[in-house]
Amino acid sequence: MDDSDNLGGGSLLIAWQLKDRKVLIVGGGEVASQRIQSILTTDAYITVLSPQAGLHPRTSNLINTRNDRITYHDRLFRGPEELERMDMVLTALDDNDLSRQIVQMSRKKRIPVNAADIPDLCDFYFGAQIRDGPLQIMISTNGNGPRMASLIKTRLQKGLSGHEGQALVKIGQLRNILKERAPGVGGQVGRHRMKWMAELCNQWEMEDFTALDETTMTRLLDDGWDKGRHIPKPEGIGIHRPRGTTAPRYPIPVLQIAIAFATGALTATVLLLYRGRKW
Repeated sequence: MDDSDNLGGGSLLIAWQLKDRKVLIVGGGEVASQRIQSILTTDAYITVLSPQAGLHPRTSNLINTRNDRITYHDRLFRGPEELERMDMVLTALDDNDLSRQIVQMSRKKRIPVNAADIPDLCDFYFGAQIRDGPLQIMISTNGNGPRMASLIKTRLQKGLSGHEGQALVKIGQLRNILKERAPGVGGQVGRHRMKWMAELCNQWEMEDFTALDETTMTRLLDDGWDKGRHIPKPEGIGIHRPRGTTAPRYPIPVLQIAIAFATGALTATVLLLYRGRKW
Protein backbone atom coordinates (compact mmCIF):
# COMPACT_ATOMS: atom_id res chain seq x y z
CA MET A 1 0.00 0.00 0.00
CA ASP A 2 1.31 3.43 -0.96
CA ASP A 3 2.13 5.80 1.93
CA SER A 4 -0.16 8.40 0.38
CA ASP A 5 -3.12 6.16 1.22
CA ASN A 6 -2.57 6.93 4.92
CA LEU A 7 -2.51 10.71 4.56
CA GLY A 8 -5.12 12.64 6.51
CA GLY A 9 -6.85 12.09 9.84
CA GLY A 10 -3.70 12.34 11.93
CA SER A 11 -1.66 14.94 13.81
CA LEU A 12 1.72 16.53 13.24
CA LEU A 13 4.20 14.82 15.55
CA ILE A 14 6.85 17.33 16.53
CA ALA A 15 9.48 17.79 19.23
CA TRP A 16 8.29 21.10 20.66
CA GLN A 17 11.09 23.16 22.22
CA LEU A 18 9.74 24.82 25.40
CA LYS A 19 12.98 25.61 27.19
CA ASP A 20 12.44 28.73 29.36
CA ARG A 21 8.94 29.25 27.91
CA LYS A 22 6.03 29.93 30.26
CA VAL A 23 3.35 27.28 30.69
CA LEU A 24 0.15 27.72 32.71
CA ILE A 25 -1.44 24.62 34.27
CA VAL A 26 -4.91 25.11 35.73
CA GLY A 27 -5.68 22.33 38.16
CA GLY A 28 -3.72 20.34 40.72
CA GLY A 29 -5.06 16.79 40.65
CA GLU A 30 -3.54 13.56 39.35
CA VAL A 31 -3.78 14.56 35.68
CA ALA A 32 -2.22 17.93 36.48
CA SER A 33 0.70 16.12 38.14
CA GLN A 34 1.23 14.14 34.93
CA ARG A 35 1.19 17.35 32.89
CA ILE A 36 3.70 18.95 35.26
CA GLN A 37 6.07 16.00 34.90
CA SER A 38 5.82 16.14 31.11
CA ILE A 39 6.50 19.88 30.97
CA LEU A 40 9.40 19.71 33.45
CA THR A 41 11.15 17.48 30.92
CA THR A 42 11.28 20.46 28.54
CA ASP A 43 12.91 22.90 31.03
CA ALA A 44 9.97 25.30 30.79
CA TYR A 45 8.75 27.58 33.58
CA ILE A 46 5.43 26.38 34.99
CA THR A 47 2.70 28.29 36.80
CA VAL A 48 0.17 26.11 38.65
CA LEU A 49 -3.24 27.46 39.71
CA SER A 50 -5.19 25.30 42.15
CA PRO A 51 -6.59 25.50 45.69
CA GLN A 52 -4.31 23.59 48.04
CA ALA A 53 -7.17 21.29 49.03
CA GLY A 54 -7.28 20.01 45.44
CA LEU A 55 -3.59 19.14 45.11
CA HIS A 56 -2.65 15.54 44.42
CA PRO A 57 0.27 14.33 46.62
CA ARG A 58 2.52 14.06 43.56
CA THR A 59 1.59 17.60 42.53
CA SER A 60 2.46 18.88 46.00
CA ASN A 61 5.78 17.05 45.92
CA LEU A 62 6.70 18.50 42.53
CA ILE A 63 5.78 22.02 43.65
CA ASN A 64 7.94 21.66 46.76
CA THR A 65 10.94 20.02 45.10
CA ARG A 66 11.02 21.96 41.81
CA ASN A 67 10.37 25.52 42.93
CA ASP A 68 13.18 26.54 40.58
CA ARG A 69 10.79 25.87 37.70
CA ILE A 70 7.32 25.86 39.28
CA THR A 71 5.41 28.85 40.65
CA TYR A 72 2.34 27.84 42.65
CA HIS A 73 -0.73 29.96 43.47
CA ASP A 74 -3.21 28.62 46.01
CA ARG A 75 -6.35 29.85 44.27
CA LEU A 76 -8.80 29.35 41.42
CA PHE A 77 -8.43 30.67 37.88
CA ARG A 78 -9.51 34.33 37.89
CA GLY A 79 -9.82 35.35 34.27
CA PRO A 80 -8.02 36.38 31.07
CA GLU A 81 -5.31 38.21 33.01
CA GLU A 82 -3.93 34.79 34.07
CA LEU A 83 -2.93 34.18 30.44
CA GLU A 84 -0.66 37.20 30.07
CA ARG A 85 2.81 36.32 28.77
CA MET A 86 1.97 32.59 28.69
CA ASP A 87 3.25 30.46 25.78
CA MET A 88 1.07 27.43 26.48
CA VAL A 89 -2.03 26.71 28.58
CA LEU A 90 -3.09 23.32 29.99
CA THR A 91 -6.30 22.67 31.92
CA ALA A 92 -6.76 19.60 34.13
CA LEU A 93 -10.15 20.27 35.68
CA ASP A 94 -13.34 18.40 36.52
CA ASP A 95 -15.26 21.53 35.50
CA ASN A 96 -15.69 21.18 31.72
CA ASP A 97 -17.47 24.52 31.41
CA LEU A 98 -14.52 26.35 32.96
CA SER A 99 -12.12 24.42 30.74
CA ARG A 100 -14.10 25.55 27.68
CA GLN A 101 -13.97 29.15 28.85
CA ILE A 102 -10.19 28.97 29.35
CA VAL A 103 -9.77 27.41 25.89
CA GLN A 104 -11.75 30.23 24.30
CA MET A 105 -9.71 32.87 26.17
CA SER A 106 -6.47 31.20 25.11
CA ARG A 107 -7.46 31.06 21.46
CA LYS A 108 -8.37 34.72 21.46
CA LYS A 109 -4.80 35.37 22.55
CA ARG A 110 -3.43 32.80 20.07
CA ILE A 111 -2.00 30.65 22.85
CA PRO A 112 -1.81 26.87 22.21
CA VAL A 113 -4.10 25.09 24.67
CA ASN A 114 -4.91 21.57 25.83
CA ALA A 115 -7.97 20.63 27.90
CA ALA A 116 -7.54 17.25 29.59
CA ASP A 117 -10.12 14.62 28.60
CA ILE A 118 -11.87 16.95 26.13
CA PRO A 119 -10.22 16.06 22.78
CA ASP A 120 -12.34 18.41 20.68
CA LEU A 121 -10.98 21.39 22.64
CA CYS A 122 -7.32 20.47 22.23
CA ASP A 123 -4.86 22.09 19.85
CA PHE A 124 -2.49 19.20 20.64
CA TYR A 125 -2.55 15.94 22.56
CA PHE A 126 -0.27 14.34 25.12
CA GLY A 127 0.74 10.77 24.39
CA ALA A 128 2.56 7.91 26.06
CA GLN A 129 6.31 8.51 26.06
CA ILE A 130 9.45 6.42 26.22
CA ARG A 131 12.45 8.38 27.52
CA ASP A 132 16.07 7.28 27.58
CA GLY A 133 18.44 10.24 27.81
CA PRO A 134 18.14 12.22 24.56
CA LEU A 135 15.84 9.57 23.07
CA GLN A 136 12.13 10.40 23.26
CA ILE A 137 9.51 8.27 21.54
CA MET A 138 5.89 9.38 21.65
CA ILE A 139 2.86 7.24 20.91
CA SER A 140 -0.31 9.15 20.04
CA THR A 141 -3.79 7.76 19.43
CA ASN A 142 -5.05 11.25 18.53
CA GLY A 143 -7.28 11.27 21.57
CA ASN A 144 -8.97 7.95 20.76
CA GLY A 145 -7.50 5.64 23.38
CA PRO A 146 -4.96 6.76 26.00
CA ARG A 147 -4.87 3.28 27.55
CA MET A 148 -4.02 1.73 24.18
CA ALA A 149 -1.15 4.21 23.84
CA SER A 150 0.20 2.89 27.14
CA LEU A 151 -0.05 -0.73 25.96
CA ILE A 152 1.71 0.11 22.70
CA LYS A 153 4.42 1.87 24.69
CA THR A 154 5.03 -1.32 26.67
CA ARG A 155 5.37 -3.34 23.46
CA LEU A 156 7.82 -0.86 21.96
CA GLN A 157 9.92 -0.83 25.13
CA LYS A 158 10.35 -4.60 24.86
CA GLY A 159 11.83 -4.09 21.40
CA LEU A 160 14.53 -1.69 22.62
CA SER A 161 17.90 -2.89 23.87
CA GLY A 162 18.35 -0.33 26.66
CA HIS A 163 21.51 1.02 25.01
CA GLU A 164 19.79 3.55 22.75
CA GLY A 165 20.07 6.59 25.00
CA GLN A 166 23.77 6.17 25.74
CA ALA A 167 24.48 5.39 22.09
CA LEU A 168 22.77 8.63 21.04
CA VAL A 169 24.84 10.61 23.55
CA LYS A 170 28.04 9.21 22.03
CA ILE A 171 26.79 9.77 18.46
CA GLY A 172 26.03 13.39 19.34
CA GLN A 173 29.52 13.87 20.75
CA LEU A 174 31.06 12.29 17.66
CA ARG A 175 29.02 14.54 15.35
CA ASN A 176 30.18 17.64 17.21
CA ILE A 177 33.84 16.61 16.95
CA LEU A 178 33.37 15.87 13.24
CA LYS A 179 31.82 19.31 12.70
CA GLU A 180 34.90 20.89 14.29
CA ARG A 181 37.16 18.83 12.05
CA ALA A 182 35.11 19.45 8.90
CA PRO A 183 33.19 22.71 9.51
CA GLY A 184 30.51 24.10 7.29
CA VAL A 185 26.71 24.27 7.10
CA GLY A 186 25.15 22.65 4.04
CA GLY A 187 27.09 22.34 0.83
CA GLN A 188 29.26 19.42 -0.18
CA VAL A 189 31.05 19.06 3.16
CA GLY A 190 27.75 18.96 5.02
CA ARG A 191 26.40 16.29 2.68
CA HIS A 192 29.56 14.20 3.09
CA ARG A 193 29.29 14.45 6.89
CA MET A 194 25.66 13.32 6.86
CA LYS A 195 26.38 10.43 4.49
CA TRP A 196 29.35 9.24 6.54
CA MET A 197 27.44 9.39 9.84
CA ALA A 198 24.46 7.59 8.29
CA GLU A 199 26.69 4.83 6.94
CA LEU A 200 28.41 4.49 10.31
CA CYS A 201 25.01 4.00 11.99
CA ASN A 202 24.10 1.41 9.36
CA GLN A 203 27.24 -0.67 9.89
CA TRP A 204 27.86 -0.47 13.64
CA GLU A 205 25.80 -2.06 16.39
CA MET A 206 24.27 -0.10 19.25
CA GLU A 207 26.78 -1.39 21.82
CA ASP A 208 29.68 -0.28 19.64
CA PHE A 209 28.62 3.35 20.02
CA THR A 210 28.18 3.07 23.80
CA ALA A 211 31.83 1.94 24.05
CA LEU A 212 33.19 5.06 22.33
CA ASP A 213 35.37 7.41 24.36
CA GLU A 214 37.54 10.40 23.46
CA THR A 215 40.44 8.21 22.32
CA THR A 216 38.40 5.88 20.13
CA MET A 217 36.42 8.77 18.65
CA THR A 218 39.67 10.38 17.56
CA ARG A 219 40.89 7.09 16.06
CA LEU A 220 37.56 6.62 14.29
CA LEU A 221 37.84 10.01 12.62
CA ASP A 222 41.56 9.60 11.89
CA ASP A 223 41.20 6.13 10.34
CA GLY A 224 37.77 6.63 8.81
CA TRP A 225 36.82 10.20 7.92
CA ASP A 226 40.35 11.41 7.17
CA LYS A 227 41.22 8.33 5.08
CA GLY A 228 38.70 8.40 2.31
CA ARG A 229 35.64 8.55 4.57
CA HIS A 230 35.43 4.78 4.93
CA ILE A 231 33.89 3.02 7.95
CA PRO A 232 36.42 1.25 10.21
CA LYS A 233 35.46 -1.90 12.07
CA PRO A 234 34.93 -1.24 15.81
CA GLU A 235 37.69 -3.67 16.77
CA GLY A 236 40.01 -1.88 14.36
CA ILE A 237 39.98 1.24 16.53
CA GLY A 238 40.16 -0.59 19.86
CA ILE A 239 36.51 -1.34 20.67
CA HIS A 240 35.92 -4.86 21.92
CA ARG A 241 32.63 -6.07 23.32
CA PRO A 242 32.75 -8.04 26.56
CA ARG A 243 31.94 -11.71 26.21
CA GLY A 244 28.26 -12.39 26.50
CA THR A 245 27.30 -9.03 25.01
CA THR A 246 24.60 -9.59 22.44
CA ALA A 247 23.76 -7.46 19.46
CA PRO A 248 20.61 -5.36 19.71
CA ARG A 249 17.46 -7.04 18.57
CA TYR A 250 16.87 -4.37 15.92
CA PRO A 251 19.69 -2.80 13.89
CA ILE A 252 20.01 0.98 14.04
CA PRO A 253 18.41 1.66 10.61
CA VAL A 254 15.17 0.02 11.76
CA LEU A 255 15.31 1.94 15.05
CA GLN A 256 15.74 5.17 13.12
CA ILE A 257 12.54 4.45 11.20
CA ALA A 258 10.66 3.63 14.42
CA ILE A 259 11.87 6.80 16.08
CA ALA A 260 10.99 8.92 13.07
CA PHE A 261 7.49 7.42 13.10
CA ALA A 262 6.81 7.74 16.83
CA THR A 263 8.85 10.68 18.18
CA GLY A 264 8.29 14.01 19.83
CA ALA A 265 7.98 15.41 23.08
CA LEU A 266 4.46 16.73 22.10
CA THR A 267 1.89 16.26 19.35
CA ALA A 268 0.56 19.41 17.69
CA THR A 269 -0.83 21.00 14.60
CA VAL A 270 -0.55 24.24 16.50
CA LEU A 271 2.41 25.55 14.51
CA LEU A 272 0.11 25.74 11.53
CA LEU A 273 -2.85 27.11 13.47
CA TYR A 274 -0.76 29.77 15.18
CA ARG A 275 1.85 30.56 12.56
CA GLY A 276 1.15 34.26 13.01
CA ARG A 277 2.14 34.16 16.68
CA LYS A 278 5.66 35.35 17.60
CA TRP A 279 7.56 33.00 19.87
